[in-house]
Amino acid sequence: MDRRKAGGVMIFILCIGGFFIYAYLLMLSEWSPIVMQLSMLMIVGALLAVIAWIGYSMATTRHSPASITDT
Repeated sequence: MDRRKAGGVMIFILCIGGFFIYAYLLMLSEWSPIVMQLSMLMIVGALLAVIAWIGYSMATTRHSPASITDT
């Protein structure tokens, strides 16, 4: 197996394992409330970071009149 394929298999296995650990922490442990709070915080933070990045890109990109074609 080449290195790229082995890396892909490793990522796949780690993601499946991570899901089971997350499911255990969320459903069967006493850490459930903090896990849910941190999950929501990360989701909202990631979404707002993407929106902020889009806004920053829009604000700092120069307008090029040559890119607009009149037909």
